[in-house]
Amino acid sequence: MAKLFIVLIPAVLIFVIAIVAGQNAMPVSITLLSFRSVALPFGVWMGFCLALGMAGTAVLLTLFGNKR
Repeated sequence: MAKLFIVLIPAVLIFVIAIVAGQNAMPVSITLLSFRSVALPFGVWMGFCLALGMAGTAVLLTLFGNKR
Protein backbone atom coordinates (compact mmCIF):
# COMPACT_ATOMS: atom_id res chain seq x y z
CA MET A 1 0.00 0.00 0.00
CA ALA A 2 2.86 2.38 0.78
CA LYS A 3 4.38 1.84 -2.66
CA LEU A 4 1.08 2.90 -4.20
CA PHE A 5 1.18 6.21 -2.34
CA ILE A 6 4.83 6.75 -3.27
CA VAL A 7 3.79 6.68 -6.92
CA LEU A 8 0.33 8.23 -6.58
CA ILE A 9 1.19 11.40 -4.66
CA PRO A 10 3.82 12.77 -7.12
CA ALA A 11 1.58 11.78 -10.05
CA VAL A 12 -1.33 13.79 -8.63
CA LEU A 13 0.93 16.76 -7.87
CA ILE A 14 2.36 16.77 -11.39
CA PHE A 15 -1.17 16.54 -12.82
CA VAL A 16 -2.27 19.54 -10.74
CA ILE A 17 0.79 21.53 -11.80
CA ALA A 18 0.02 20.77 -15.44
CA ILE A 19 -3.54 22.07 -15.04
CA VAL A 20 -2.43 25.21 -13.19
CA ALA A 21 0.32 25.85 -15.73
CA GLY A 22 -2.21 25.74 -18.54
CA GLN A 23 -4.56 28.16 -16.80
CA ASN A 24 -1.92 30.61 -15.56
CA ALA A 25 0.39 31.21 -18.49
CA MET A 26 1.25 34.81 -17.54
CA PRO A 27 4.82 35.29 -16.29
CA VAL A 28 5.21 35.93 -12.57
CA SER A 29 8.29 37.26 -10.79
CA ILE A 30 8.91 36.41 -7.16
CA THR A 31 10.25 39.03 -4.75
CA LEU A 32 12.06 37.93 -1.59
CA LEU A 33 13.34 40.73 0.62
CA SER A 34 14.89 43.07 -1.97
CA PHE A 35 15.73 40.39 -4.55
CA ARG A 36 13.53 39.87 -7.60
CA SER A 37 13.56 36.78 -9.78
CA VAL A 38 13.11 36.48 -13.51
CA ALA A 39 9.52 36.32 -14.74
CA LEU A 40 8.45 32.71 -15.35
CA PRO A 41 4.98 31.15 -15.64
CA PHE A 42 3.36 30.19 -12.34
CA GLY A 43 3.33 26.50 -13.26
CA VAL A 44 7.10 26.55 -13.77
CA TRP A 45 7.57 28.06 -10.31
CA MET A 46 5.32 25.36 -8.84
CA GLY A 47 7.35 22.69 -10.64
CA PHE A 48 10.60 24.10 -9.25
CA CYS A 49 9.11 24.13 -5.74
CA LEU A 50 7.85 20.56 -6.09
CA ALA A 51 11.20 19.30 -7.36
CA LEU A 52 13.12 21.17 -4.66
CA GLY A 53 10.80 19.84 -1.96
CA MET A 54 11.08 16.27 -3.19
CA ALA A 55 14.88 16.49 -3.40
CA GLY A 56 15.11 18.10 0.04
CA THR A 57 12.86 15.46 1.57
CA ALA A 58 14.94 12.68 0.00
CA VAL A 59 18.14 14.19 1.40
CA LEU A 60 16.67 14.69 4.88
CA LEU A 61 15.23 11.17 4.98
CA THR A 62 18.60 9.79 3.92
CA LEU A 63 20.42 11.73 6.63
CA PHE A 64 17.92 11.46 9.49
CA GLY A 65 15.78 8.43 8.55
CA ASN A 66 15.13 5.42 10.74
CA LYS A 67 18.36 3.69 11.57
CA ARG A 68 17.70 0.03 12.29
